[in-house]
This record gives sequence, structure tokens and C-alpha cells, in this order.
Amino acid sequence: MTATRLTAAALAAAMMLGTGAIAQESGDPIGDAGADVAQGLSVGQPEGGSGGGIYVATTHGDWEIRCIEVPEGQVEPCQMYQLLQDENGNDVAEVNVFDLPDTDPVVAGATIVTPLDTLLTPQLRLQIGTRDPLRYPFSFCQQVGCFVRVGLTEQDLEAFRAGAEATVTIVPLQAPDQTVDLTMSLSGFTAAFNDLGERLAAAQEAAAEAGDDQ
Repeated sequence: MTATRLTAAALAAAMMLGTGAIAQESGDPIGDAGADVAQGLSVGQPEGGSGGGIYVATTHGDWEIRCIEVPEGQVEPCQMYQLLQDENGNDVAEVNVFDLPDTDPVVAGATIVTPLDTLLTPQLRLQIGTRDPLRYPFSFCQQVGCFVRVGLTEQDLEAFRAGAEATVTIVPLQAPDQTVDLTMSLSGFTAAFNDLGERLAAAQEAAAEAGDDQ
């Protein structure tokens, strides 16, 4: 399987998918994807979102907290990030984990991006520790890779917190009788997820206070 290292634009797309900031998955460049002008033309926007680029806010174990810079007064989208490598050290997939308002049964989510030469029909398999593996369908593919959108329950989060590693399994398009197992380290998961929740709460509180002042 061809290894891939996603670009900053791909990471921004994965992050925005998690926060719901992408309104048009069809690839239409008009609308929320850029500032509109006459005749439906777009004047563009900085790569990575409506503000600035992506930066690493902090690191917890094998997880980074990555955020997208936004104009002052707006809530800054942040997610947990980990790059997954194969047994030869090749960069293969990326995982972004994001917090969500608690809505039974889904309380958090993840976006997993795999190479374009992934066979989609077997779906993606995720096994946390010794739990029974679960399969997740691919949502869509773009030039940067194929996207899986995972809903996480409180039980899933507890397994992540208690485990040492999880395994992401995909099937190469060129070798449908083989699998590629990618280890997702859970070192620092609890601290990173707590950090993420605190950042989200603080940002929402600041945005609410700014709205009250207007």
C-alpha cells in the first residue's frame, strides 16, 4: 500500500468535518468554503479555515492537540491528532478525535483518513485493546485520501482511556487478500481528551461573554 502524509489542507478538512464546519461535501467551492463576491466568484481564504493555519497547541503522550487559528472572538476548533505508521515506519493514516455535546449514545467522534488506494468494501476495522473489533464504512474519498467518520460512545472512550493501544485495519486496493494493521497508541489519550474538553468549554464561555458585551 502506498504510504501517505496528509497535507495541512487535508488535516483542516478532517478537523472541519469533525466540528461540522464543512457545509458542502460535494466539493462546490461556492458558499461557506470561501467569501462570495458578484457572479458567484470567490476571493478565497487562508488555507486551513476562515482564520489562519493549523498549529500544535500542546502534546500529551502520543497525541497532539491541533487547533485552527480563527479571528479573535470566534471559537477556535481543536482536535486530538495522531499519525499512524505501518511496521516499516511509513506514514499511512491520520486520526483526529473531537469532543461533541453529549448525545446518547454518541459523545465524541473521530475522523480517520486513509490512502486513496484503500479498498472500501471491507470497510475500516477498529479494535480497542482486546475488545471485539468494530467495522466502520468509508464516507467519501477526495484527492488527499478516503475518510471514515466514527461515532464514539462513552464505553468506547472508557476503553480508550484504559487501553494501551488500538488497531486500525484497512485493506489495500492492489492486494484485496491482505490487510494492513496500524497501531494507534493510547498513551496520553485521557489527558489529551480532558484538555480538549477544557479548551472547548473555555472557548464557548469566552464567546458567550463576548456576545453579552455587544
